[in-house]
Order: sequence, then structure tokens, then C-alpha cells
Amino acid sequence: MTLPHTPSFSLEGRRALVAGASSGIGLACGVALARAGAAVTLAARRRDKLEDAVAELRAEGCTADALEMDVADVAETEEKVMKTGPYDILLNSAGLARHTPVLDTTEDDFDAVQALNFKGAYFLTRAVAKGLIAAGKPGSLINITSQMAQVGGQERAVYCGTKHGVEGFTKAMAIEWGPHRVRVNCIAPTFVVTELTRPTFARPELKAWVEDKIKLGRIGEVEDLMGAAVYLASDASSLVTGTSLLVDGGWTAD
Repeated sequence: MTLPHTPSFSLEGRRALVAGASSGIGLACGVALARAGAAVTLAARRRDKLEDAVAELRAEGCTADALEMDVADVAETEEKVMKTGPYDILLNSAGLARHTPVLDTTEDDFDAVQALNFKGAYFLTRAVAKGLIAAGKPGSLINITSQMAQVGGQERAVYCGTKHGVEGFTKAMAIEWGPHRVRVNCIAPTFVVTELTRPTFARPELKAWVEDKIKLGRIGEVEDLMGAAVYLASDASSLVTGTSLLVDGGWTAD
């Protein structure tokens, strides 16, 4: 009998670009990829936060550097990805939320959220893929969406719309780039304790709503996303593309 070989979760020899990496989910996923062996470029607008994270990763023996970048600025993003790439892995966690009832949504809020969450994510993903395809290299491109890309939620119409949109273009990109061995997927977390979600948990009625919907009975932590990031970035998921990996504690099970 010949037993099957377990695919590797190692990311040795690969370069990863992690956007939105100055805090929260992006930082946690960047740390996970670095500890799995990838040479990680942490990108965000707040360079001071990035430098602190890079210093700590290097102290652990990881390979990391910082790149100041605003994903909502498409021209800047494409230029920087072209100059510093190609990257074997993209992990995009850059995101914005401005939650309001639909009747109170302003055009400015709508434009700001879609510019980063949807338009920025689209062109960042395209920029990394362009570098891979030009170099004839396979790769794994991952966008952080949300369980709200699968369902609706109160005061979240614009946010939900942008995250639904990312999951839509993920499927289309996966179809187009499959022949180039470039995989495109999403990770869709439930509510996770970060700077972005703290206002939600400060409202007792919303906190109760969240806790009631999560079947495992607890709000997510950034550590809950780290294993999913390594899995989708690695050869362990080599046949996975065009899909969304829900890490939602059972929110969407009913």
C-alpha cells in the first residue's frame, strides 16, 4: 500500500503582499504567513504601525518589510505592486465600514466604502495577478470579505453590497485565471474584535444580536483567521479557487 502524501502548508520561498496589515485581521494574517515561511510585505497607510510589526517579525527570525500604500488609490497601488512584485500570495484585508440605516446613507459614505472595499480590492487583485501572469508563475490571491457577503444585516446595506461584489468578482477572476494556475478566493469571517468593530460592541443591542447569531457562542478573535489564511495561501488548498471560506461560528448555518 502507498499512502497519500499530505500537501505542504509551508510557504517557504514565496513572497506575500498583505494589504491592510497595520492592525486587526490583516496584521494577524500577515504574521501567520510570515511564520509559515513567506517573505511578507506588510502594506497599509500607517507606516509607523507597519514598522513596529516588521521589527517584531524580524526579531522572530521572519522575513518582512513595510510598504506604505493606500488601496483606494488605484494608480498608486498598481504602480507599487508593479515595482515591488511579483508576489506569489495576496492577502487583502484593507476595508472600511460606515454603518447607517439605508435612509440615512450619504453619497460620500457610499463612495468611500465602495472605493476601498470593492474598487480598491478589484484593482489590487488584478495588479498582483498581472505580475504573476507576466512572470508565468502560479499564485494564490485572497480577499477578506465577511459573512455579510452571504447575508444581509441591519445598517449595513453599503458594506454588504461591497462584500457581495468582491465575492462576485472572485468567481469571475478564478475562471479567467485558472489556466494560469492563479487561484482566487475569499475568507469570510463573522464579527471579530478589532478597531473596526469596537463601535458595534459598544452598543448593547447590537452586541446581543451578534452573540445570538453566532452558534458557537463567542465573538471571533483575529487568531481565528490565521489558519484559514495559511491554508488558502499554501499547496494544501491547491484545488480550491473561486470560493469563499466562511469562518463565521455558524452564523450563516440557518
